[in-house]
Amino acid sequence: MAAIQKEREELIEMFGIHFELLYNLPPLGSRILGLLIIDGCKTGLTFEEIVEKMGASKSSISTNLNLLLKMDKINYYTLCGDRKKYFKPSPFSERLSNYIKILDFEKKIIDKLITYREQTISCTEEQCNMENVKAYKAHVCEVEELLIKTIDKFKEIERKNT
Repeated sequence: MAAIQKEREELIEMFGIHFELLYNLPPLGSRILGLLIIDGCKTGLTFEEIVEKMGASKSSISTNLNLLLKMDKINYYTLCGDRKKYFKPSPFSERLSNYIKILDFEKKIIDKLITYREQTISCTEEQCNMENVKAYKAHVCEVEELLIKTIDKFKEIERKNT
């Protein structure tokens, strides 16, 4: 049992490091998200359980939970007659949908750059830059298509399991 506990702690730490880098989250918030992915996917974890498992102050846990909620990385539910909130990681489909928003904005920037470059191109370096930007836009569009297919698969899985 000690080996599986060590494995759990390593996973939470790995998720923590990953989310710090990926989302620029504070270390505690990253580890809370990792904890919820590992331990909270069934019924969720209460605030008190998170405080106990993380060994951090209530105010620090509260601040980081609010940040994760605001960023749509987690959500919560309540039970009738129970005043506690049960925190869970947001479904994969929701977490990945945020990337679509990022890609949409990036495509707008790329389109604006292409329009600008077409009007101002004056040397071979700018021509090369234009070709790179157009190739990058094609890549972004391919990533978006793949991401949409993946989100649709996750939504289907999530519908089946609820």
